[in-house]
Amino acid sequence: MLHGIDLALARGEFAALIGPSASGKSTLLNILGLLERSSDGDYDLAGHSVGALDDDGLTAIRRCTRGFVLQFHHLLPAFTALEYVTLPALARDGHAGTAVRERAHALLDGVGLGAAMQRKPAELSGGMRQRVAIARALALQPALVLADEPTGNLVTHSSDEFFAPLRRIHAQAGRSFLVVTQDPRLAARCDRVIELVDGRIAREEPVASSSGGGA
Repeated sequence: MLHGIDLALARGEFAALIGPSASGKSTLLNILGLLERSSDGDYDLAGHSVGALDDDGLTAIRRCTRGFVLQFHHLLPAFTALEYVTLPALARDGHAGTAVRERAHALLDGVGLGAAMQRKPAELSGGMRQRVAIARALALQPALVLADEPTGNLVTHSSDEFFAPLRRIHAQAGRSFLVVTQDPRLAARCDRVIELVDGRIAREEPVASSSGGGA
């Protein structure tokens, strides 16, 4: 449960959300991702309140403005990496034309998987699968990407392989990112750290010197 959260995410910001278990991180991410409604207060999105929108309205905005990367991103085994990245456009438009496939190619190149885009999940390492998830999250060019413990099931080397392209894509695309992490090394490579404790913001401060994760 959240209590009196007052939080603003600036366009193009790359922030870390930290805190102990059951502190409210997932709830906050779900509200920001338009997956869950807040029981009180207001959520202002680009100058417009989303509180009065019905479920269809929330779904439409979420599909176009939010990208998600999860800790356990189970890729569909029948699809290649390239096909998987085209799925959001296929779900939205009913087809994935040339422009969609070209963007999927560019995104997979951007996360270092240009040579692996025809492989299926069984042929990819855990870090590679997470990078496919990054590309998919960016497929519809969302304004905000929400990543929930995206490196929680990866070893240190794979975590670095995941985080570096994330920061590089952020620098190139200028989209906002909010990354939930328990890894202090990764939090220190973000631009701002927001700490939740017992459903309240206990600390919120810029990182003194962000390395950009090798970008």
